[in-house]
Parts: sequence; structure tokens; C-alpha cells
Amino acid sequence: MTFIRTHRTVATVAAFVLVYVIIKTFSILPLAEGKPLINGYYLQLIALIGINIVMTVSLGMVNGFTGQFSIGHAGFMAVGAYTSAMITTVWLHVSVANPWVGYPVFILAILVGGLMAAGAGYLVGAPSLRLKGDYLAIVTLCANELIRTVIRVTEVLNGPRGLGGIPKFTNLEVIFVFTIVSVVLMRNYVFSSHGRSMKAIRDSEIAAEAMGINTTRQKVFVFAFSAFFAGVSGGVFAHLLQYIHPDNFSFVKSLEYLIYLYVGGSESISGAIIGPAIFTLLPELMRGLKDWRMVIYPLILILTMIFRTEGIMGLKEFSFILIPQRKRKEANT
Repeated sequence: MTFIRTHRTVATVAAFVLVYVIIKTFSILPLAEGKPLINGYYLQLIALIGINIVMTVSLGMVNGFTGQFSIGHAGFMAVGAYTSAMITTVWLHVSVANPWVGYPVFILAILVGGLMAAGAGYLVGAPSLRLKGDYLAIVTLCANELIRTVIRVTEVLNGPRGLGGIPKFTNLEVIFVFTIVSVVLMRNYVFSSHGRSMKAIRDSEIAAEAMGINTTRQKVFVFAFSAFFAGVSGGVFAHLLQYIHPDNFSFVKSLEYLIYLYVGGSESISGAIIGPAIFTLLPELMRGLKDWRMVIYPLILILTMIFRTEGIMGLKEFSFILIPQRKRKEANT
């Protein structure tokens, strides 16, 4: 029952639903010159925020809560994106015009993409998670580039031309359901006995082993579990943009998720929500500054990391995320 904790789950879902209702209201009601305050461009941006939140929370499980250092998360996103896109676009040719067939296939495709990404995560994690620190970072970086290169040279995946014609199954409702389910599952895992094992490994791997925790198995499972959500995110991402290219999943993409995580707070689920929400939206809000945008944006990041070294949230959690200590003890017994 690790993934199905009822306490605070309703509150977490209610918080996301409230945000959805507000966004949907402002996207329908005409406010400025007969136009809605939130147009299609901002809805697309909100969809990207949802994808980035899930990617950042999943990366936080490895880097923040388990104390490893992975910098190749975009590679697992690529596995999920291409797998799901191939299923819906090339093999089954489903269409948005027939939602009763299309959406079940879409859901199946992103789950298969997630499982393929989890398998890739296991293949990378099983031999490499015995390494630590910079060595693990180098291995995950190489894995990211290896996956991207394999995609680029594989003709079935359309190689360097990218894969287009993907049906647009991802909309605002899909994004919120996907974000809610993913965040709740990962949050419930973090606040379970397995989550305590993750944190024990982060604090002292030797002490964790002395307490009987199989640290290698725990790290590999968390790595594959995190890769699963990265793969699912890739599937949702592919069916939002309708075109994917190997360069969409480069090291720069992995670096973006590292920025979101460490600026928001690597040891906080709330930080992994706040980081991508702010820093996905911020560059777009500064477009009016033109060339100065790319000066001010990194300056904000530098100042944040200087004056908030633990990130914006630090170790704090929103009340709808955090499980009170009493309930946490009951859940872990």
C-alpha cells in the first residue's frame, strides 16, 4: 500500500483541481477586449509546466532524496517519447477524431513508453549505481548521449529528421490528471518506509547498510522508478508538440531539470513543484526585455543559489503535501 496513502492525498488532489479550475475559468471568460486572459499560448506553457513538474519531482527522488547525482534524465524522457509516438503514429495510426479508440491507445502508449524508460533506467542503474558522485554523473551523461545517438542513427525512428505527425492527445485535462497522479504516487513513496530507506542512503550509505538496507537494490529501484515517470512525461510531451527530434532531449534539457530541482529545493517535493513552475514561466514573461532576458534570467538563478543555497523551499513542504509526523509513523509501521 505504499502508493495508496489516503491521508493528505485528497488535499493534494484538491489543490491541483483548484489550480485547474482557476486556469480553465480565465481561459474561457472574456476579460481583456473580449479575449480570455489565458490564451492558447499560455495554455501550452502551462502544459509544459506540468510536464516539467513531473520530470523534476522524479529527478528529485534520485538526486535529492537518495543522494545520487544523475544528469541524464532527458535520455529516459526520449525513450518514452519515441516509444509512445511510434505506437500511436506509426504502428496503430490512431487519431484524435476517434477519441474512444484514440485515448485508450494513447494511455497504453505512454505507459509502455514509461516501462521502456524504466527498463533503460534499470540497464543504466544496475551496473553504475555502485559508483558515486562525479563518476555516476559521467555515466548518466554518457547514457543520455548514447540514447540520443541511437535514436539519431535509427532509420525506423526517422533518425535525424525527427518524428512528426503525432496526434495531439495532450490537452489541459490530460496534463492535470497526469501531473496529479504522478506527483501523488511519488509523494506517497517518499513518505513511506521505502522513502525512509532512500533518505538513510542519502545521509550515510554505510549506516544504512549496517541497519540492514540493501542499498544497491534500493538505489536501482528508485532510479528505474524515476525513469518510468520520465518516460511517461516524454510520451505526454510528444503528444503535446506533435513533433519530436533527438535534439529535444540533449544534455541541455537534462541541465534544465537540474536547475529547476536545485533552485526549488532538491530535498523537497514542494520545491520540485515550485522550481519548474517559476523558472518555466519566468523566461516567457521577460520576452519584452529582448536581449536582456538572457542576462537577467541567469542572474536571478545565481542570486537564488547564493542567498538560498538549499533552494527556495529548502526542506519545507506545502501543508497539502506533507504527512504529519503521527500519520507518518503509522504508515511506516
